[in-house]
Amino acid sequence: MTSTTSTPDGARAKAPIVVGGHTRIRPFNTRETYPEQSLDNDLCQAVVAGNTVYVRGQIGQDLDTSESVGIGDAEAQAERAMANIKMLLEEAGSRMEHLVKLTIYLIDPRYREPVYRTVGRWTEGVHPISTGLVVSALARPEWLCEIDAIAVTPRPAEEGTS
Repeated sequence: MTSTTSTPDGARAKAPIVVGGHTRIRPFNTRETYPEQSLDNDLCQAVVAGNTVYVRGQIGQDLDTSESVGIGDAEAQAERAMANIKMLLEEAGSRMEHLVKLTIYLIDPRYREPVYRTVGRWTEGVHPISTGLVVSALARPEWLCEIDAIAVTPRPAEEGTS
């Protein structure tokens, strides 16, 4: 049985686990997340390796229910993706200001402006690097954009320089 813990808003979340010396945030299996697909992969939403946090590609999806949100609206999906990134970074002991790299995937270049404007609101003053790609599709047909992130959390002695 998977252990769970409560999030700050009282929702149930899977507890972090340590595998291979790294902390795995919100572990899950794809057979539960993608029941319509014949998959069976143990994954997680973020990995803390040393002081680096790697966040899985986030989309317009509620992480607690796996329900898609913002269907047909790239801006709303980007908003949810960035909210998920913020939540996962905080669960990993990091913050948005620690972001160093974003990768933004779009299924249509016409979504670039609304998605990048949304990302820009969430990263104002942070100045991460980013790579943008236009891809033919994402894992589900209703997903219009996906954003993954890498953050480096300063060690305590470096905290004053962040």
